[in-house]
Amino acid sequence: MILWLFRVLIVLACPAIVYFEITRDWRGLLVGLVVGLLIVGFEMLVAGISLLTMISGILGASGGIIVAKLVDYTVFQIGNNALYAAWAHYAALRYFAFAVLGMILAIRKLPEFDDLDKDILKMGKKRGAELKILDTSAIIDGRLIDIVDTHFISGSLIVPRFVLAELNLLADSSDSMKRAKGRRGLDILSRLQENSELPVKIIDTDFADIKSVDGKIVRLASDLGAKVITTDFNLNKVASLQGVTCLNVNDLGLALKPVALPGENMAIFVMKEGKEKEQGVGYLDDGTMVVVDDGRRHIGKRVEAVVMSILQTSAGRMIFTKARSVSAEEKAV
Repeated sequence: MILWLFRVLIVLACPAIVYFEITRDWRGLLVGLVVGLLIVGFEMLVAGISLLTMISGILGASGGIIVAKLVDYTVFQIGNNALYAAWAHYAALRYFAFAVLGMILAIRKLPEFDDLDKDILKMGKKRGAELKILDTSAIIDGRLIDIVDTHFISGSLIVPRFVLAELNLLADSSDSMKRAKGRRGLDILSRLQENSELPVKIIDTDFADIKSVDGKIVRLASDLGAKVITTDFNLNKVASLQGVTCLNVNDLGLALKPVALPGENMAIFVMKEGKEKEQGVGYLDDGTMVVVDDGRRHIGKRVEAVVMSILQTSAGRMIFTKARSVSAEEKAV
């Protein structure tokens, strides 16, 4: 109701302004009335159009006029006076046509910008999926070189500058263990760069608002749509919570270990006592811990054991067995 009162006020105000300020005749009143109606009509038209559409239309019309100017210049460069004279004769119609076409093109194609953004994002994610960001633990671990040599990894390896700085810091540490790890990591990184089939790129992207290196790696992987190669269990968990895919070298190693199924027999050398009473502990050739129930009395001996259960995590694998009792017939054999 208030809006319509406002519109009526505009329609009445325009003739009044013309009558009292310009001319006091019926023609002036008519002109004022027409202007008032045009203003109200424009207001009603604008009310149904979004601001973004209006801006697009204006930019499209401006672009159309610019194109018309360029076409004018092209026709002028041809050097045919008769052609240019005929072309200039329709200048008003030409500029109007190009402006309207530009406005229509901008407004009609505006909704496709959302799809364009999605397509670009998908393309970026697809390209980013070929990027693997290395963290400090994966570089120091060293097994990555063997994985790269077997061509199980494709795309590009990304080493952020802050990871390289962490390696340099370790290499310059006063602690001999940390210094050895840092130098080993730099050596491994140098060997990875020698592989021409899998490029290693060092990027300077950093995040000043994030203090931890792990947090920066997860943020960078999220921005690039890349994956993270690591051996850090905590980084693996944090990245998973934020939707970043981690390629854990330890998980790959566990997946490639020989599988022992419950009920199978295995020969194991019992090396020491276990935590629980009567338990013994041994190790397979690949380092997997084997807990032998009732194996304490067999310490220092190789015993036949039956696999009871298997506990497998990113931190490692444990096999729980029970020492197998040997019957008199088997002893005789």
